[in-house]
Amino acid sequence: MFRARRSVPVALLLRRHAAQVLLTALFAAAFTAQAVGALLPHLPLLLAATIASLAAEGVLHRWQRGMVTVLAKTHADLTVRHVLRDLLLVFGLLRLGEQDRETVYAPLVAGLLAFYALHCAIQALSVLVRRTRTLPVVTRNIDASALRLSAAPPLLLRRPGHRLLVFGLPSTAGLLATVATDDLRCAALGIALSLGLAVMGLFDLLVRLLPSRRPAGEQEVLDWFDAWLAEYRPTVGLYFSGGASSAYQANMWLEPLAQLEGRPLIVLRERFMVQKIAATDVPIVCLPKVTTLMRLEQSTLQVLVHPSNSGKTSQVLRIPTLKHTFVNHGESDKLSSCNPYAKAYDEVWVAGPAARERYALAEVGVEDKDVVEIGRPQLDAVLPYAGPPAGTYTTVLYAPTWEGWDGNPGNTSVVEAGENLVRALLADPGVRLLYKPHPLTGSVDPRAGAADLRIRELIRAANRERTGSRPVADGELERRTKELDALTATDGRACADQVERMLLQSTPEPGRADAVARATAAWEEAYWASLPEWEHQVVTDVRPALYSCFNRADLLVSDVSSVVSDFLASGKPYAVANTSGLPEDAFREMFPTVRAATVLAPDAAGVPKLLEAVRHPEKDELVESRAELKRQLLGPDEPPSQVRFNEAVQTLCSASREHRVRMAERVAGEIPGPRGALDEARELELDATAEN
Repeated sequence: MFRARRSVPVALLLRRHAAQVLLTALFAAAFTAQAVGALLPHLPLLLAATIASLAAEGVLHRWQRGMVTVLAKTHADLTVRHVLRDLLLVFGLLRLGEQDRETVYAPLVAGLLAFYALHCAIQALSVLVRRTRTLPVVTRNIDASALRLSAAPPLLLRRPGHRLLVFGLPSTAGLLATVATDDLRCAALGIALSLGLAVMGLFDLLVRLLPSRRPAGEQEVLDWFDAWLAEYRPTVGLYFSGGASSAYQANMWLEPLAQLEGRPLIVLRERFMVQKIAATDVPIVCLPKVTTLMRLEQSTLQVLVHPSNSGKTSQVLRIPTLKHTFVNHGESDKLSSCNPYAKAYDEVWVAGPAARERYALAEVGVEDKDVVEIGRPQLDAVLPYAGPPAGTYTTVLYAPTWEGWDGNPGNTSVVEAGENLVRALLADPGVRLLYKPHPLTGSVDPRAGAADLRIRELIRAANRERTGSRPVADGELERRTKELDALTATDGRACADQVERMLLQSTPEPGRADAVARATAAWEEAYWASLPEWEHQVVTDVRPALYSCFNRADLLVSDVSSVVSDFLASGKPYAVANTSGLPEDAFREMFPTVRAATVLAPDAAGVPKLLEAVRHPEKDELVESRAELKRQLLGPDEPPSQVRFNEAVQTLCSASREHRVRMAERVAGEIPGPRGALDEARELELDATAEN
């Protein structure tokens, strides 16, 4: 049994590294053979080894880009490889030629040296150009044309490895031809072509350093940003900082933010995150430096909404003119949902009474008066329960969470129960399984990553055993994908940099957000229609979203996580895997979100009975419990969550404005002189009153 369970990940691991080992061996063999061919000298061996080395370079940059970093760490980067390759060719020419012809090769060597000197000069200039194009503020959905934005330099001029490989290919090819034919003109022509390409690249970068071709300087950009803030007059912002895989935490709040009264703004800290934020009409600003971030203090911004904690959150909390609220990116019974860091915010906004009680029991310093129940406005997209499965198959969504940072075995069911659960579900011929693992699965505990791979293999094997007709491909999904990609594209050209993207994404078209929503709904409909009804699915891409999977599922199997709380909005049956080691009664008592769930042991013995209750609602004993738990976790249905969210924002904005007036009055009383801050605070209050 042990070998069977471990064979799949070991095989995958071997396949993953086999190509890298083979490529490394090919490089070593090729350069060794090239050196031997040059020393002997042996013409066929020298030619074959050089061609093999060039072929390995092509494979490396096309399919094994991770090896580029590995080789660079061993000081065998592309520049070293390229110089060594050409050096061996020249040495081979010297060995193959007559002694009195050695001086003939001197111009060729000089040309090669000039080419490598130009390569270094291009690299130095590309660094300077990149610095001029690294602005202190990065924006989206804001007209930044006043900053003299322009298209990015060609990608080859910014990537030294690719540039050397392409620009140096003619010289290497020419040397190869000379070795084969003994015609020096081939090498001369190849080196001349490489020199020409390098000179053109150098000229392109020099032109971009001219004052008229540079983007605006740092102070000019900051002055422009201050002017934009004064003109736009933002009132509420979404503040987010995190890694690339955490962007979903901000994206789930985009639509509720866009529907707020006032002038919303998205504030980011990492430059790459600007392109990770999903399609929205809300203006986006990225402020990487703390000094730039502090300019928000002088703006009309009143409230910042925080969907997550990060190391950089403490920096923005220092701005005294802002009120801060923590909304989280999901609620569960885990300790992370009532983190002590929450007491740093002015208020903590939760979905329903259960979260309020959770903070009270956790005793982490969050006072009850600072907790505001707003519901979960994102859940408007979740469809309500419409009865038992009507088709041939019962669709089950298995959406486990990840292993977390604390090593608690109860965090995720993937390691101890995942395979058993999946096997039990796949054993029922009437089940169609949707497996959607958490994006961070395996990032901390390798066992979770290995179990995830085994689960995927189980699903693939089950699909191979199933047969059935497939929907006729009518191109609908392809058309919808192109339509949605065109609406949501944020990267521009493949070689676009941040400045070029700022230029391309200056101002969204009116109604673009509504168009994206319609296109997304159409894409999801086409996606599900394109899949066979009987086929199990592993869902790991950004699309379809989790809530789309909710709407397709008749049953959810998950862990103690925010997925359970969100799924309760549907009213459908759900189950939670108990890998905590606690007895079922204690498990339900410790985790309130489990109280209306079917609890599954790690051996998954309860799966058949669970499926029976899903297919025959009269056997479902948890209907009323789910309805009650939904009110506890998500609050009442009326007023709608979006309304409560907006009211909470407006109330906190009002508190922020009042705080500004009090602070301005105190400063004006203590420091005689200009009363600009007080006048501005009162003007802000008057503007808000007029808008209301």
